[in-house]
Amino acid sequence: MRVAINGFGRIGRTILRQVLNLPDHGNVQIALINDIAPADMLGYLFQYDSTFGPLPFEVTARDHMLSVAGHRIPLTQQTDLSRLDLTGVDVVLECTGIARETDVARRGLKAGARSVLISGPSPAAEVTVVLGANENSLGDARIVSNASCTTNALAPLLSLLHGLCGIETAHMTTIHCYTNSQPMVDAPRGDMARSRGGALSMVPTTSSATQLIDEVLPDLAGRISGAAVRVPTASVSAVDLVFTMKTSMTNATFGKALRDLVRAQPVLGWTDHPLVSSDLRMRPESLVIAGPETRIVNDRQARIFGWYDNEWGFSARMLDAAALMADREPS
Repeated sequence: MRVAINGFGRIGRTILRQVLNLPDHGNVQIALINDIAPADMLGYLFQYDSTFGPLPFEVTARDHMLSVAGHRIPLTQQTDLSRLDLTGVDVVLECTGIARETDVARRGLKAGARSVLISGPSPAAEVTVVLGANENSLGDARIVSNASCTTNALAPLLSLLHGLCGIETAHMTTIHCYTNSQPMVDAPRGDMARSRGGALSMVPTTSSATQLIDEVLPDLAGRISGAAVRVPTASVSAVDLVFTMKTSMTNATFGKALRDLVRAQPVLGWTDHPLVSSDLRMRPESLVIAGPETRIVNDRQARIFGWYDNEWGFSARMLDAAALMADREPS
């Protein structure tokens, strides 16, 4: 699979780290990296990462080339991706965060790539795909959204639960680490609460996952509400889900059935250990269910808690979704 990374920020760099960690690089060939930042800065930020730690090998970025672990990857600084030649590229991993309009999202196609996968929600996408929830809806769409990290954590769990016991209504709270959308010190943003220093307070806010669930799982449309609390940690987030079942189950029956189903679902994980958030750093699952935190009240109300590395797990799903897209017959 030949991919191009457009935007070498948090997700773009994490994707490349994962490719380098795969046996034989998972048959993934990085054809090109495009980012407008200076090349030496890109190389430095790729080698030394405050969240995931430094890479164990040298990285150089000069002469329009990123060299790492014996690989030489063309490095461009084009503001308009459509001006590049991407002939032979199966999927553009669109990680700039700006592909919200159709003309921007289509730039990879105009450059000659077969398809584009956007690393976030986008109204320009033909379809939003979440592995473990609705990958069958991919079809022949050429501009695809990989949804959000929280949607990737929540949707496979909801799909599994709805099949197990039925969901009447549910409320999700994501306890989310701070991100670049928040200032480090108080500074104006569109939302007043999110204008406060991200590393200093817990900040109640909204989550795009609530709206995306209606799109990804239309059978549950209108039944799922949600909110977020941004917390002063740098990585790993959590989902706290409370829902009402259609079918009554005991704690023991529910716990065993859920554990078995989770372990059979490739994008989900399970732990019976009393873990804390830092224990989940660099876990590739979309969500890791915390068994000790799962319980039922009055036969029909259940609470499930799970962890997700919102960068590492999401980047793993970007590669998985790209592989599905690349395996399709050329249109």
